[in-house]
Amino acid sequence: MEAVELLLVSSRTPASVVLNIGVRLGRPATTSICDDEQIARLIDFSYQTVTPELFERSAPVEVLETNLEAALAQTVAASDRDLLILEGKGPVIRLADAMLFEALSRHASDIHIQPLADRTLIRYRIDGVLTVARELPHSLTNALVSRIKVMARMDVAERHAPQDGRATVTLGRSRNGPEIRSVDLRISTLPTNYGERAVIRLLDNARGSHLAGFESLGMPRDVQTALLDRAGRSHGIILVTGPTGSGKTTTLYTLLRHIATGGVGDKGREANQSGCKRGDLNIMTIEDPIEYELSIAGIAISQSQINPKKGVTFATGLRHILRQDPDVVMVGEIRDAETTRIAMQASLTGHLVLSTLHTNDAASAVARLVDLGAERYLVAASLSAVMAQRLLRRIHSTCRGARCEACHETGYSGRLGVFELLMVDDAMRDLISQGSHVAEIRARAAERGMRTLLEEGQRLIEQGLTDSFEVRRVLQGMADPTEERSP
Repeated sequence: MEAVELLLVSSRTPASVVLNIGVRLGRPATTSICDDEQIARLIDFSYQTVTPELFERSAPVEVLETNLEAALAQTVAASDRDLLILEGKGPVIRLADAMLFEALSRHASDIHIQPLADRTLIRYRIDGVLTVARELPHSLTNALVSRIKVMARMDVAERHAPQDGRATVTLGRSRNGPEIRSVDLRISTLPTNYGERAVIRLLDNARGSHLAGFESLGMPRDVQTALLDRAGRSHGIILVTGPTGSGKTTTLYTLLRHIATGGVGDKGREANQSGCKRGDLNIMTIEDPIEYELSIAGIAISQSQINPKKGVTFATGLRHILRQDPDVVMVGEIRDAETTRIAMQASLTGHLVLSTLHTNDAASAVARLVDLGAERYLVAASLSAVMAQRLLRRIHSTCRGARCEACHETGYSGRLGVFELLMVDDAMRDLISQGSHVAEIRARAAERGMRTLLEEGQRLIEQGLTDSFEVRRVLQGMADPTEERSP
């Protein structure tokens, strides 16, 4: 009797896939329907049973594992040794876990797995800068990327088309109790001429509970006071602008937390003095993705996420939110004409709208909104304030920039913000309505007390918090530094 292969498949598996597998195996295949979780557990188990002998024999797998163990042991020694449990796991899972743990320990925002002709680079984006963490034999690339795709429920067999996925991992178990650290992963793969490249965005939910206040962002007191004054109003649009990775979402989250916990307005101050959290506002968000879960910090904010496959975009999501009787709405990004129009209508009908925009400085936000199809008189009527910002690496306080092991020989540790706040008052509204050029708007704002990003960067240099090289790097040659620093 001819052997028959039993396949465990999902209810969504096409019959053509089963047929192709049977052809590849050279024998008929029959199927048994399993749920996705059970299939994922079986795939994980298969990775756990993988041995180094299954990889190319020329690859120094044992040496690699020894180096990983040493690096991991060194990292874990500085914290709780139970944060990462490796016993009973196969080498591929151990490699992926060690990579994730090391990146989180170094406060990385992204992990890049980049295959080259003779090796694969593992790079971490730390404080906005990519750093090579280690190099792997090319023979391990496919196994490592496949493991990551399994975690994100992506198609492991598809290696010739880009894919996007997400996963949630938990790290750590304290000796004193079941303290678990939850981290969301946003995963993107892309085929290249040397194999699949993967990028993992690390969204550590624990960071959401540390959005304590604007002081932690490095925002000057006068800028903070002016911004919170506009946030205390019942309507208008407050925009935070800057390139990707400039901390816009963190600023908005901190602002939302301040509003939700009673730090804005007379009623908020009274609630704050009595020790109660503010419950008189309905605050909602539509984001892509939800970077921090604000509910972890005990904040009564309803967060939702766009889902283009289900027809939920920023525009449609905002439209549905406005039917939920909101007081304050945060839109992750204004990027199209429809979202712009709905956001402006919302602000003019008694809603406070917070959002982000991709512009180089605060004054350019006006031109960007017009480019997106907004009428100038609507921009003038709805816009309340525009905050442009960047993040600068902070000089490591211990070695004072001399580079040491604690700062990974960079001379920096952590980042702080530089902020440029444009307040839209009656005089500014007249300029916007008249179609004034961005340069005129910028000049008028400076006359009325706005400090530019460059001026704020120079102030931080004088305070010894950063250096001219970092200001030049982030502000793209706008500075005329008085001191030099080699990268």
